[in-house]
Amino acid sequence: MSVGRLIETPECLTEGCAHLARVEPRFAAAFAETGPLPLRRRPDGFEALLSAIVSQQVSVAAANAIWGRLKDARLTGPRKVIWATEQELRACGLSRQKIRYAKALAEARIPFRDLRAAPTEEVITTLVAVPGIGRWTAEIYAMFSLGRADVFAPADLALQESARLLFALPERPTEKALREMAAPWAPWRAVAARGLWAYYHVAKNREGIR
Repeated sequence: MSVGRLIETPECLTEGCAHLARVEPRFAAAFAETGPLPLRRRPDGFEALLSAIVSQQVSVAAANAIWGRLKDARLTGPRKVIWATEQELRACGLSRQKIRYAKALAEARIPFRDLRAAPTEEVITTLVAVPGIGRWTAEIYAMFSLGRADVFAPADLALQESARLLFALPERPTEKALREMAAPWAPWRAVAARGLWAYYHVAKNREGIR
């Protein structure tokens, strides 16, 4: 089974934007305001998911500080995390729950190389089997670390709010409603997500977000 299109260059984003503007004119209006979308490709592998766990339910500044301490302590690899004591990980700023998640991730031995060629749903199923990784995290990983062009993350609050603004909805769509709403945007739903995030920031700066 094919993994589908990948987003690897700015030209991929340009192609995706052109498709979205044809199928949904409001995207054309949004892209006129946002300008070119960021590529936002990241490395894949253990560190990408450990960083996502570190970032859960804390501010960006706090997550960056914790990640910096983990890097300084050389505790960002799976074997180092397995061998680390709870005291060492807590000293870096990880909560007891996140220590459990980090060790579960390290012990899961996820075949990251194999995931590069696996269908997106298989990627998500593999990742959500690990404690501490929900569907949102798995979809973000597929989108940015694997470059999948047709993955979406409808549980994301910024995407929900941006859709409310762009489509003049009376309230934020639910995760289920936004997933259904995004179906016609295939096979470039990851570009739609980038567009909605970019539009969120434009709209927030222009009129504020409630």
